[in-house]
Amino acid sequence: MKKLNLLFIGILTMSTLNAQDISDALRYSQNEIQGTARFRALSGAFGALGGDMSAVSLNPAGSAVFSQSHASFSVSNVDASNNSQYFNGLNSGSNSNFDINQGGASFVFANRSNSPWKKFTIGVAYDRTNNYDNTWNAVGVNTNNKSIDLYFLNYADGKRLDQISALPDESLSDAYSDIGNVYGFANQQAFLGFESFILEPDADDDANTTYFSNLANGTFNQNYSYASRGYNGKITFNMAAQYDENLYVGLNLNSHFIDFSRSTLLFERNNNGIPNSGEFLIRDIEFENNLSTTAGGFSFQLGGIIKLSPEFRLGVTYDSPIWYTIKEEASQYISTVREYDTGNKETQVINPQNVNVYPQYKLQTPSRISGSLAYIFGTQGLLSFDYSRKDYSTTKFKPTSDAFFADQNAIISDVLTDASTYRLGGEYKVKQFSFRGGYRFEESPYKDGVTVGDLSGYSLGLGYNFGNTKLDVTFDQAKRTNETPLYNVGLTDAAIIDRTNSNVTLSLSFNI
Repeated sequence: MKKLNLLFIGILTMSTLNAQDISDALRYSQNEIQGTARFRALSGAFGALGGDMSAVSLNPAGSAVFSQSHASFSVSNVDASNNSQYFNGLNSGSNSNFDINQGGASFVFANRSNSPWKKFTIGVAYDRTNNYDNTWNAVGVNTNNKSIDLYFLNYADGKRLDQISALPDESLSDAYSDIGNVYGFANQQAFLGFESFILEPDADDDANTTYFSNLANGTFNQNYSYASRGYNGKITFNMAAQYDENLYVGLNLNSHFIDFSRSTLLFERNNNGIPNSGEFLIRDIEFENNLSTTAGGFSFQLGGIIKLSPEFRLGVTYDSPIWYTIKEEASQYISTVREYDTGNKETQVINPQNVNVYPQYKLQTPSRISGSLAYIFGTQGLLSFDYSRKDYSTTKFKPTSDAFFADQNAIISDVLTDASTYRLGGEYKVKQFSFRGGYRFEESPYKDGVTVGDLSGYSLGLGYNFGNTKLDVTFDQAKRTNETPLYNVGLTDAAIIDRTNSNVTLSLSFNI
């Protein structure tokens, strides 16, 4: 009867299966500079220039600058290196990835009539907007008396013992699944802590709601590994037109998609305290979490470019929010070693070998407004400056009527803020060669400015014009320092991560 009651409650409370937080919201709201080698060589300062397929992805009016139909294709090698510091521990690592990061074509249709609308363009393009391949390792001795037990204690606090424990004769795997379906993510975490002997109830009673830890106070050797894979991309359908001689306007309809996976693993060991007679203390803990995310989304862009004079161009772009529909799956594993007063040790393993499939949810990223100014030196070169602003505090999980999402949205509003991005680029031509360079600076989206720090980067590029075909190569690098908590609950001590992204991009573009 108790099992039937649990299943009935589960039908009524399935919406509680939520595990999303601010890190998920921010991950899908930020974009890296991606695209053609020429675009990246100017650090993306292309909002008032156009005439490049990635510039079209930035400002939809840019395709109307083409004098004839145009196509481009780009490949890139991305190298991400991380230097981490966690208490007294220093570590470093890197990973690289080679892939296609851009491709597209724009078709120009000249208007032969006397209409002031000189030409129209339509186009389609693919751009990889973010690369999620990343690995780092934080190793150190936690001297703040903080163990992973705080994670499980936090989730267990206030929850009945019979809501975080297995039924008689029920396997731990079945119990983990049932508790997740009935009570949700938080009870599942408390279950892992209780059944792995990390937690102990104050009273051996189903109605008990308070717990203590089977770890003694002291220092803790902690080794935390993070590995993620995947990307965020978009397919853009572009329409643009030239009005008279000096005005270009355009519209982009964007289809977005996410493929992201993440795995974290914590090893923790301690030698704190001596077990009392007939009792035990937890010595070793291994805790693994895996997440897989897929998503689809939609956004639109409106843009314009105006020639203020033969030399000066002004660009303005509005990027709508991206409206994502997200699906997530997760799995977990935990093992512990407990030492008795006799010196004997026993290992407890909880490996459910099943996947939590969370209810589909929606995420609305912040909109962005951008302004650009460019100066053209005839056929010799150019200088370009872009400024954009995005208010990350407006990011929202939906439906907002959901109590869990409402709490997360309140945290986002309190913790995140508006952030500006500055991009500067230049190009100088000598015969068939083009020499390029750029600089960019992005403010932190966090009010504290340190959880995710400011980003600064530079770029250098070279191009050669064969006539109808152009070959471009670029090197760009960006650096950012983050203070990343190991967990958002309990063990919130942060690892300081100095991340450097280096990219080499090769593009081939040609007139059709």
